[in-house]
Amino acid sequence: MSQPRYKIVFDGSLMPGTSLDEVKANLTNLFKSDRARIDALFGRGPVAIKRDLEEAQAEQYLSALQRAGARARKEPDLAAALSLVETDEEKAAKVEPAGQPQTSMTCPKCGHQQLTAAECSACGVIIEKYLARQAEAPQSPPPRTASSAAAQPPTPYSPPKADIDPHAGQVGQLKINSFKGRIGRMRYLAWSLALLFIFVGVMAGISAITMVADTLGSILLVGAVIGMLVISAQIGVQRLHDMGWSGWLWLLNVVPIISSVFWIVMLVVPGPAGSNRYGPPPPPNSLGVNLVAGIFLILLIGGLLMMFLSGFAMLAIFGGLFGELLSGS
Repeated sequence: MSQPRYKIVFDGSLMPGTSLDEVKANLTNLFKSDRARIDALFGRGPVAIKRDLEEAQAEQYLSALQRAGARARKEPDLAAALSLVETDEEKAAKVEPAGQPQTSMTCPKCGHQQLTAAECSACGVIIEKYLARQAEAPQSPPPRTASSAAAQPPTPYSPPKADIDPHAGQVGQLKINSFKGRIGRMRYLAWSLALLFIFVGVMAGISAITMVADTLGSILLVGAVIGMLVISAQIGVQRLHDMGWSGWLWLLNVVPIISSVFWIVMLVVPGPAGSNRYGPPPPPNSLGVNLVAGIFLILLIGGLLMMFLSGFAMLAIFGGLFGELLSGS
């Protein structure tokens, strides 16, 4: 026949001459538990603090509780021999009094060293449940895919995903005799007008040389025209680079009909404020560049107005002549 088993029952009663706060503090130290779990033992009726004990063990538990000020009692545990599984109530109330021979353990979550218990006194984790979750969890998280990362909604705390501009805060160097670099609209106008004036002066000198040496004058004329075309192409390519377009589009200026519209596009379309694939932006325009570009615009607008007025005058003249012919007939 097996030895009788006992349980320790506590209904919240106190030993004479003790206060409630004192008893709760003593039980907190006795059970190495937190105050919230000790508070739950009061005001809820009889609670089986410990089950399935031998008589000697039950007397030790009872004596320890009474010294702490808790009036507990020892009762036969008739259900100990009928159940093989510990109930949730038993697990929640299962604490070990001080003075019992126990082995030490290390919490698998926080690494706290303590006597063997069902709960870690430092982080409060239920050790058995924590180990079960760790066993069920995968060893390593699945790698994030691009689709899953893209599916997450952006938040104000997300890092910027834009590419870093390596030329931020920089400006490009001006190189007239080069197909590389960028120039803006105003500098394109100023350089074009300066190139036109230089070409007119060179042509005047070549004309004077031609009057003396016809062959030499012809050679110099061909060289001057080729040089002007090359420099003009270099300026135009840099203007296209500022717009973010390929420099090969400058060849549209030699295509009939298209050339009459494309040069206007090069004068109107602005370049980005920052860098593009052709480099950093050009430096700010100087006062001289703005003045020369303004003169070019005045001449351009004035020439267009003169063409418009002359065309209108020609139409008026031809209209008058046509009217006289009709009246005379």
